Amino acid sequence: MVAVSTVARVGLTVFLVLSAAATVFGLVRLWPDDTGASHRVASSEYAAPGVTFPIAVVQAVLPPCEGADAQTGAKPAEGQSGDVVASDATCGAVTVQLEQPTPSSGDVRPIVSVSVPPAISTSGLRDGDTVQLLRIPPRDGNPESYSFLQVQRGAPLSLMLVLFVVVVALIARWRGILALVGLCFGGLVLVRFMLPALVGGASGLLVALVGCSAIMFVVLYLAHGLSVRTSTALAGTLFGVGITAGLGVLAVGGARLSGVADDEGATLASFIQTMDPKDLLTCAIIVAGLGVLNDVTITQSSAVWELRAAAPGLGRRELFRSGMRIGRDHIASTIYTIVFAYAGAALPVLLLLFLYERPVLDMLQTESLSEEIVRTLASAIGLVLAVPVTTLIAALTVGGAKAPAVPGGPSPETPARRPAPGALPTAADLQRAAEGAPAPRTRAEARARMSD
Repeated sequence: MVAVSTVARVGLTVFLVLSAAATVFGLVRLWPDDTGASHRVASSEYAAPGVTFPIAVVQAVLPPCEGADAQTGAKPAEGQSGDVVASDATCGAVTVQLEQPTPSSGDVRPIVSVSVPPAISTSGLRDGDTVQLLRIPPRDGNPESYSFLQVQRGAPLSLMLVLFVVVVALIARWRGILALVGLCFGGLVLVRFMLPALVGGASGLLVALVGCSAIMFVVLYLAHGLSVRTSTALAGTLFGVGITAGLGVLAVGGARLSGVADDEGATLASFIQTMDPKDLLTCAIIVAGLGVLNDVTITQSSAVWELRAAAPGLGRRELFRSGMRIGRDHIASTIYTIVFAYAGAALPVLLLLFLYERPVLDMLQTESLSEEIVRTLASAIGLVLAVPVTTLIAALTVGGAKAPAVPGGPSPETPARRPAPGALPTAADLQRAAEGAPAPRTRAEARARMSD
């Protein structure tokens, strides 16, 4: 049992209570209007009226085409719109049967052959797999047309999810299950609060700070229990989130980032006129470093607690130094995790820019790579600074150093024992007599010895 400083406990409690109050106030103030968000979602049409997305079962997969059609697949059949190819096509297409009849096919489930790019033909697609098509109904005398949209991957993704949950439950047990519950809560905050608030035009910085704080308050206490140790990690996490947010705002403005680095960003900017793309980028920078920041702070808090339990005689300065030795090792490995995670996500962009044979400095200054660099560095700096802050808070929160007990001497738990009159001395009595009495530790003990 590790003692806790009363003053530090009160100070930590006041800070977290004020942070929780600010988070609740932010949630109430920034909570999106359901009517406005629903209106914007409904007004953003994914496809033209009448267009449907039927599910079909693959019956045959043709090999990729060669020559002029090697990059596009089979050419559409004559008189057909969309990607429907002739039934006698020999390459670059898949033959599928719709799972449900269409309004123009009566009770018959249509069988169609649609052109697909070579990447789909060589992806391992086989008979019996399910795909999704885009169907345009007949209009203006033109027949209905189909285009390949995507492969249905629900089964393998669900299997991986179940495997993940089972492994976490078996290895981490109840703590792992509670962490999964916290993860679900984080997703709920993201979907129900952060995304609608961004669509409604709220500040991306405020949305990220409030949303991340709400997630961390619930996730940390749910997974690690309601304790001073967890509260220490939470305080360090909130500090790291604040540092990351500040650096993100400065970097986005200083680097003149627009927040529109790809087609998805351009599409969002055209759909949602009330949202500033730079706000979205700032929010993404803060959220991106949240998980690894939580990992570092809870580890540092636990390390200091265990050090105090194992070495109660360490002063606060030595305790901080010992905790920082652990923290430096953790920082080194975590930085690798952040950098390589972002590098893996941006690998296609890196490869494309590499093929262009542009100078390295020019490559790094492109909008897409600059966003990844800013996101990586802001998260890494916030993480690194959170380590000493969390370690310092933990070192100040745990109780002060305790004087070690003298071997063989009296202690509060085992007071000195006097032999009974006439009893022979034991080996321990002889050893204590040879070593001499230990020095008194208090004035009261010295007076007691003088009166004997």
